[in-house]
Amino acid sequence: MKKKKETVDEYMQRLDHPLKAEVEAVRAIIKGVHPDITEQVKWNAPSFSYTDYIATFNLRATQHVHLVFHNPDIASIQSDILEGDYPDRRMTYFKNMGDVQAKKTALEQVIRELVSKMEA
Repeated sequence: MKKKKETVDEYMQRLDHPLKAEVEAVRAIIKGVHPDITEQVKWNAPSFSYTDYIATFNLRATQHVHLVFHNPDIASIQSDILEGDYPDRRMTYFKNMGDVQAKKTALEQVIRELVSKMEA
């Protein structure tokens, strides 16, 4: 018998992370950008896709929320919230809920640009 894949909501119910509320807020921001953005558990964390992967949380660190953009198109997007100079990924970090709110507009813009590039 095949094991049922865990939904992101089920994953989040059991998540023990000091910034769980911030993770939920970032999830809502990302999913709010486009109705066709989907979510799944990948690499033991919530992951987002459109026609290809967009980003995945790295929740091993507990002092911040770490979001990894692992779509190759991310390298061509300019934003103050994107960190790292890798050929195919960038990172964004959120320290607390105030930081999530401060970066909300920039995060939405990054997601919109990625979706637009995937549609092209």
